Amino acid sequence: MDVVHSALHAGHDGGVELHRGQLVPCYECPARVDFIEQALRAAGRHTWLPPRDFPLERLLDIHDADFIEFLRTAYPRWRAEGRDGSMLPSGFPARGLRRDRVPSGIHGAMGYYAFDAGTPIVPGTWEAALASAHCAMTAAALVTEGARAAYALCRPPGHHAARGTYGGYCFLNNAALAAQGLRDAGKARVALLDVDYHHGNGTQEIFWERDDVLFISIHGTPDTEYPYFLGYADERGAGRGEGYTLNLPLQRGTDWARYSAALATAREAIQAFGADALVVSLGVDTYQGDPISAFKLSKEHFPLLGGQLAGLGLPKVLVQEGGYAVEDIGHNVAAVLGAFDSAVLR
Repeated sequence: MDVVHSALHAGHDGGVELHRGQLVPCYECPARVDFIEQALRAAGRHTWLPPRDFPLERLLDIHDADFIEFLRTAYPRWRAEGRDGSMLPSGFPARGLRRDRVPSGIHGAMGYYAFDAGTPIVPGTWEAALASAHCAMTAAALVTEGARAAYALCRPPGHHAARGTYGGYCFLNNAALAAQGLRDAGKARVALLDVDYHHGNGTQEIFWERDDVLFISIHGTPDTEYPYFLGYADERGAGRGEGYTLNLPLQRGTDWARYSAALATAREAIQAFGADALVVSLGVDTYQGDPISAFKLSKEHFPLLGGQLAGLGLPKVLVQEGGYAVEDIGHNVAAVLGAFDSAVLR
């Protein structure tokens, strides 16, 4: 399988985040990619490719122009005020506050575009996020050019980023950009399956009113799990997109038996949709050792996950999302891709 990867990811090293009320070192760190790369190179089955360049305008198919401009200029504006270190917001336009005005100052603008205080911006964030998006878009291009599957080793991840907001460690929605790339290349119906522990709220918002992209997410229930305010089963899309969003929330402590049942439901929906291609938001934070998640999948379940995904028989783009048990992330990703490679070769 082709693996698309950029060393620019390392420029985004956030430092600290606010996690469940405590200021802690960022769980989303450069070492995540290092361990994945080591495991995949040790497997020896993959072709490594750099991302291609794409016009900035391609991002506007998915994201608002003012949001892109904010991300592109945020850290220089922060430095212009004589500040350094990590940018974290200190106020948000919650209920009862105005949401129709973007403050001209960097602090208010940061709170306007962010939805949490766990996603720091540092000097290399924009370059890393853009390279990550290009990795996903390149993987999609490879599939449209004939590859049966391609893997984008994206960092930072993307599925929490919406049209005009960032959070959950995500700035640009890599999986949505990949899906749009497949659509632009002539794939009439694209399924996007998110298997990260956390709901892909940004992806859901982006495709909420579209019927050409089926969005399915298997995740921890928002009753107790981040991002809390989206991901319930009654969210089904709107307008032309009504019925093209499928949320499968699961309780803390979910094991493989319950998870695989939800996965079977997702597979049935993808087949009924008649998808021409599949994008997978591949989070491996469903692992029982993950420090910020609460499912109970173990190492032997990730080859099973890969086999189930590969068995759908569609051209596929796999886009890396979460996974924060850093020393085990490489093994778990390699297990998914290894099963994929075996199935594709059969």
